[in-house]
Amino acid sequence: MSASSDHGDARTLVDLIDGMPIAMMTTSDAEGRLRAVPMARQEVAPDADLWFITGRDTQHVVDIRARPQVGLTFSSSDSWVSLRGTARVVDDEAKLAELWNTFAEAWLPGGPENPEAVLIHVDAEHGEYWDTPGGKVASLISLVKTKVTGETYDSNTGSVDL
Repeated sequence: MSASSDHGDARTLVDLIDGMPIAMMTTSDAEGRLRAVPMARQEVAPDADLWFITGRDTQHVVDIRARPQVGLTFSSSDSWVSLRGTARVVDDEAKLAELWNTFAEAWLPGGPENPEAVLIHVDAEHGEYWDTPGGKVASLISLVKTKVTGETYDSNTGSVDL
């Protein structure tokens, strides 16, 4: 985490991601076209670095090897997170075994020994989040308050360099 980070914002961002298991990972191809695929997040570190398990011969692995800048978006019913970072493909059998779960098994049968299984590590560089604490009821109350008073919608937002 860089010295310019607000540690509270970074902690909030990590806490939000920790509750959101699926990300849309956006990569770019050789022509600069964006491509987003859903990815199951396996681990989020305190500095917002992330681990994913994927197939070695996927298009997003090809894209990452050539152009490592990625975007990640997460969402739930009342929160959204957007990250940008640098991804790398990692061959680490011990880490793969540590992160392996039944969800990974469904996509890559054969366990962590499957030669097609590989890790993607994303070194998060910047993140933004929008959170509506209290869920749908709090959001509805805030929207009504905005309509009646003309004040800005209440939400918890942040932007942090990691």
